Amino acid sequence: QVRLVESGGGLVQAGDSLGLSCAASGRTISRYAVGWFRQAPGKERQIVAAISWSGGNTHYADSVKGRFTISRDNAKNTVYLQMNSLKPEDTAVYYCARRAGWSTEPGDFDSWGQGTQVTVSS
Repeated sequence: QVRLVESGGGLVQAGDSLGLSCAASGRTISRYAVGWFRQAPGKERQIVAAISWSGGNTHYADSVKGRFTISRDNAKNTVYLQMNSLKPEDTAVYYCARRAGWSTEPGDFDSWGQGTQVTVSS
């Protein structure tokens, strides 16, 4: 059974940067795509970014393109999300999850972490 744990969230000001980590334990995620998702209060969970198992394919939500970067280190069983030029509208709980194969739909992912709060003040 794989367990994903997100870390790195916090309270920052608009324009600042944060780096999130999604660390897997129990089983390897090296053969799985991993996605970062976020959910703001009263809103549906939406994809932020996804990366294929090899790192060769990535996907970004239009709202974060050019500001966020997803990467992975399969040797460390960890996926990262570097967030730059943060905006107040990026405020949400950020989750990671895995998927065998490729998808960008939240419902296709499993093994969700508990989430990490990111709050961006204006």
